[in-house]
Amino acid sequence: MLADERDGLRSDVRTAIVTGGASGIGKATCELLARNGYRVAVVDRDELGAHSVADAIDGVAFGLDVTDERAVISLFERALEALGGTLDALATSAGILESTPFMEIDLAAFRLVYEINVIGTYLCIREAAKHMKSGGRICTIASVAGKRGGGLTGTAAYAASKGAVIALTRNAARSLAERGIVVNGVAPGPVLTPMLLPTFEDRAHRLRVEAMPLLGRAAEPLEIAEAIAWLLSPEASYVNGEMLTVDGGICLD
Repeated sequence: MLADERDGLRSDVRTAIVTGGASGIGKATCELLARNGYRVAVVDRDELGAHSVADAIDGVAFGLDVTDERAVISLFERALEALGGTLDALATSAGILESTPFMEIDLAAFRLVYEINVIGTYLCIREAAKHMKSGGRICTIASVAGKRGGGLTGTAAYAASKGAVIALTRNAARSLAERGIVVNGVAPGPVLTPMLLPTFEDRAHRLRVEAMPLLGRAAEPLEIAEAIAWLLSPEASYVNGEMLTVDGGICLD
């Protein structure tokens, strides 16, 4: 961090919105940001789950379908008010997994994955940027599936959607740089979240997937949250447009 950036750090509480914050990577991110001193708005389609997380971290909670444009616009206005009028950070953890084989997936399912994973991410980035001042930081959540074309659990729709998130992240970084807003992302490998664990009930599948990282295991959600929290922090002041691979050694890029 540059000296003038250190000198300019605010003494008041930093604020963050985390979508998909009721479980998995999003929940771990909310908890970690709160421990790091952030006031956090926990946002999730599961409103009860969001309230449970928010209550535990002294945050605020909102229910949201990230594919509903009007609801997203309203959410950011209400969350900003609840956070005291400022927004420093956004993590877009809301997403779904799709593991139907290539030749079997129907278009309705394909479109739903895109609506949530891609359009939902775009809407949240756009609305956050409207309310952020220079210095705001955004972190998206893609996947190594978007870099490798799948090959773990996610198949065509999921891999394509996460590839789109990677491209969207880079374009957002280009587009928002003039506003002083930084946009990065993380591309996790397999993570022990409620989204993935049902697929691990197939022991052979789990052994195959966990054999892919050089570390020989899936990640805990907190291990991904640590990367997200760093990218959202002033300590990552010269990182922009980056897709940080956090996969235990699958991609080796």
